Amino acid sequence: MSNYVLLEKIEKCREEMISLSNSHALTSEAVISSSMKLDQLINEYLHNSK
Repeated sequence: MSNYVLLEKIEKCREEMISLSNSHALTSEAVISSSMKLDQLINEYLHNSK
């Protein structure tokens, strides 16, 4: 996956996580799951950037 596509996915996931955190507790399954997904995307982006 290209870095451009990854950046788009990262931004979308970040926005989703922020939205979820506005309606759920930060320790809720939904927010934690979204945060983990965001972490995976960021790690993939960093790995591709090397």
